[in-house]
This record gives sequence, structure tokens and C-alpha cells, in this order.
Amino acid sequence: MTFARPATTVIALAAIVTLTGCGSNSKTSITTPTVLPARIYELANFKPSTPITPARTTLLSFTIRTPAGTPLTAYKTCCEPHAGVDLIIVRSDDSHVQYDDTDIAANGRISQPVVFPAPGRYRIVVDAYPKQSGPNSPFNFQLFRWVTVRGAYHPQPVPAYSSTQTVDGYRFQIQGHLKAIEANFLTIHVRDPNGDKTVFATWRGAYAHAIFFRAHSLDYFHTHVCSPHSRYCFSVLGGARVTGSSQAPGVLKVGVLLPAPGTWRMFLLTYMHGHILTAPFTLTAR
Repeated sequence: MTFARPATTVIALAAIVTLTGCGSNSKTSITTPTVLPARIYELANFKPSTPITPARTTLLSFTIRTPAGTPLTAYKTCCEPHAGVDLIIVRSDDSHVQYDDTDIAANGRISQPVVFPAPGRYRIVVDAYPKQSGPNSPFNFQLFRWVTVRGAYHPQPVPAYSSTQTVDGYRFQIQGHLKAIEANFLTIHVRDPNGDKTVFATWRGAYAHAIFFRAHSLDYFHTHVCSPHSRYCFSVLGGARVTGSSQAPGVLKVGVLLPAPGTWRMFLLTYMHGHILTAPFTLTAR
């Protein structure tokens, strides 16, 4: 389950109002309300803290601090594709997206080597699936960080809609329409370089991962396509829920719940013969 949340997850906000009074002739006094700070999950000790060199391996590392102020150390391991911490990186012009797994140390320190391909500003999306310890614990949440990659930044325009993309000889053809705040389905037909229907392999618990970013605002949504009987392959937004599936070779049915209308970039990731293919599409949600 992956939510589209543009801000840090707020866990609790407490306010205390005290009323005091004495006898029948006394005046009732009202104290000023005491509002405690919002308790949130946040990124702590994020590295690197300086601009990054493009085309070189950079080690990103950080700790997620819990609302109690302690490092988060326990994450779901049961529920792929909803497990651990996903690291998703997008350039500010939507021209590049990458999706990385992470290593989580016993003390909660999270690290991942990353290569940023070109100069510019990149938004880091940390999509975390904590091991639930109480009824108010979130199933997952997102935290965000901007980093700068050195060099002259040349933003790329958002490409126009095209129903077909070819990546490494694989042909991806998309059908369907999107409406914000409602469950939608996109059907994607995939054929290999020989023209045959593709047999999908499982990668990180899913046949396909669909990562969406809204143009300019970079609102985020992440969903999956799994086997028909997968238990955890669902996404929710408010009271709506949608599940993507693949029941035949060469066909992916992507369940989508976008939080806002507008132009969106979808990056469809599939795993073919030992490497990841990323098929990008420009879509419009009404």
C-alpha cells in the first residue's frame, strides 16, 4: 500500500485547555491553551550534505527518527512488495527516475550507493514500511529530501503523450484513461524483441512497479502489478482501494489512484532477463 503524501507524516498533535474556578463569587479564569509540537517521523543525519558529483557513485545514508526521538529500527519483512525502505529518486524536470533497494543496519542507519546521471536538483523519496507496533502505527509513510548534483542544469520538457514505448527492443503499449481520486486501470501490453508476449518475472515482490510523479509539483504515487492471488499488492487513497494484477503473459493491469488531476509521468519498471527495464509514459488525469 503506497500513499500519495506530499509532506512529512504527522502522528499526533495534543492540546490541553484548563478551566479553573473557586467559590460562587469568584471569576472563572481560562488559561492559555498549551499546544505541544507535532510529533513526526523525520530524516536525521542525512548524507551527503554537500552538492554531489554526477556520474560517480555517491553513498546516500540517513536514519529515520521516530516521533519518540529514537531511530526507527524495525521494518516489515513479511509483505513484499510492501517491505523495508524504498528509495525513489526523481529529477526536478521528471526526466529521470530510479528505484533502489536499501540496506538497513541494526541501529537503523539506512544506506544505498547511488549514481546521479546528470546535473540538477533531485528529490529523494524515502518510502518506509515500519513494523507495526500499535493501532495508530502507519502502514507506510514517505519522507522527502532535495539534493543538488553539480554542473550546468538543462531541464528537459515533459514529452507529449505516446501510447507506445520501446525499451531494449521490448514494446510497451498502453490503454486506458485516468481520473483523479478514483480507482482506474491501465492495461499495458508487452512484447519482447521477437514479437512474442512477455513472460514476466517477479522483482521485489511484483511483476511490475508503476511510479508516478505529477509534473512540476512532483506529487508521488507508487503501485504494483502482482499475481492474481497476491495478498499485499494493493494501493489505497482515502477510502478507495485498488489492486493491479497480471493473469496472462504480455498483459499488465495497473491499478491507479492519483491524488490530483494534471499531467503525470508514469515510469513502469519490469524485470527482464536479469535487468530492469523502465518504460516512461506521459499521462493526463482529469
